[in-house]
Amino acid sequence: MGKLRLVVLSGAGISAESGISTFRDSGGLWENYDISEVATPQAWKKNMPLVLEFYNQRRKQLYEVEPNSAHFDLVELEKYFDVRIITQNVDDLQERAGSTQVMHLHGELKKVRSSIDEDLVHTLEGWELKKGDLCKLGSQLRPHIVWFGEPVPMMSEAAELTQTADMLLIVGTSLNVYPAAGLVEYARSNTPVYIIDPASLPVAHIPNAVLIKEKATIGMKQFVRTVLPSSPIS
Repeated sequence: MGKLRLVVLSGAGISAESGISTFRDSGGLWENYDISEVATPQAWKKNMPLVLEFYNQRRKQLYEVEPNSAHFDLVELEKYFDVRIITQNVDDLQERAGSTQVMHLHGELKKVRSSIDEDLVHTLEGWELKKGDLCKLGSQLRPHIVWFGEPVPMMSEAAELTQTADMLLIVGTSLNVYPAAGLVEYARSNTPVYIIDPASLPVAHIPNAVLIKEKATIGMKQFVRTVLPSSPIS
């Protein structure tokens, strides 16, 4: 018999403990940048240099931080479950920790793509993307990020994956960012749902929900103790 499938929905809270800034912690600002000025298609058309600089700084920061114990606990769980991670995060901390199945809903910070062909994606060498950096089609390269107001290409695939979960774990996301927050609705009605978040999230509408009111690093330890009482993870 194969391993039970653990589908994980992860968000900014898991990477925040590694030092990655989250825009919702500061009233809609990312390090003093207004989201509408740096993370929308309109911003790209209005002020490309500002958008490039914003993502360059976020990319530079990513090279300066490391995965934390919550990331590594998810990797360790692969020994016991078929772990599939659907993340809203654009960092690569989960992959750097060692996870083998990660789906990025909102893009990836270390990748760039053509501004006229979204399927033409490259891994950026280093952290800096400049105006004048072109793809093979001659168009400006842009961050491989799903900006506010853009469709989320991986949503259908993520919804299908969530339907296959034997157990669903939500960590580091307050279920406020749509359409990603709606993925929990695709879980089968009998699927246990564990939610790790330090806030008192309303979970009464989610069947079989268990709220672990802790930050990600602490909550992951508690989750592991719950589902694997004899696990070496502590």
